Amino acid sequence: MGTRDSQTYPRLPFSGKVALVTGSSRGLGRVVAAHLAELGASVAVHGSTPTSTRAFNEADSLRAVAEAIVAETGADIFPVHGDVTVPHEVERVVGEVRAKFGRIDLLVCNAGGDIGAAGTAGPRGGKPESNDAVNVAVDDVFAILNRNLVATILVCKAVAPEMMARKSGSIVSISSDAAFIGREEQVIYGVAKAGVVHYTRCLAAELRQYDVRVNSIAPGPIVTPRFLATRAIDQSQMVKEGTLKRYGWPIEIARAVAFLLNPENFVSGQVLRVDGGHQLWAG
Repeated sequence: MGTRDSQTYPRLPFSGKVALVTGSSRGLGRVVAAHLAELGASVAVHGSTPTSTRAFNEADSLRAVAEAIVAETGADIFPVHGDVTVPHEVERVVGEVRAKFGRIDLLVCNAGGDIGAAGTAGPRGGKPESNDAVNVAVDDVFAILNRNLVATILVCKAVAPEMMARKSGSIVSISSDAAFIGREEQVIYGVAKAGVVHYTRCLAAELRQYDVRVNSIAPGPIVTPRFLATRAIDQSQMVKEGTLKRYGWPIEIARAVAFLLNPENFVSGQVLRVDGGHQLWAG
């Protein structure tokens, strides 16, 4: 799907590269996938199901998302679906991407979210009814840990060996600024994202000898359809410029992801907060 010849775009930083972006059927991941395609990459867009796009009315299907990105960028886009919390599903998804493109050069582990056992169809867009440290349901604990931490680990385990063998590649995980502060709400989500941060650093240490860079982006509040559907919105923070005291927008995360994926940088094992300076302490 897509017809752009990489030789026609020699100045694009990801020309000739293949990217897999998990959780890119909607929301933040969809914008990240489109931005990488705009910068020259062939991209595998991923959703948990062929119609996970419908959760917040972002598109009719994963295929429709792929077709839209092709129309926007002219890139080669491949839609693939599967539950990235299940090992054999991860292996199938990664295998399908390799069968299509031959390899994976860039990996963005974006799939996740504060989504409990009920899924996105549940109340509050899937947020657990009790979302604190004590009263959260056990099923929700496992669901959130699996969606965020376990999924990141499984996908990295499936993709990293080929990067190690080639001695090239780059991985970016999507964590959260929730990883760095104790809180009364979204507790398991914060714990899961803290795990993603630490796993990212450990993976970076292991892959350093193979010249494979591994980093994480920790967004603050970012405006997506699910974000708008699951919380009270401060309209004064919905502006896009003129102040850092506002919500972030998906393209601002996508640009940071592209920076960390770029093979010309000398950055690995780092976590970059993209939150307009909301959090300023170390960690």
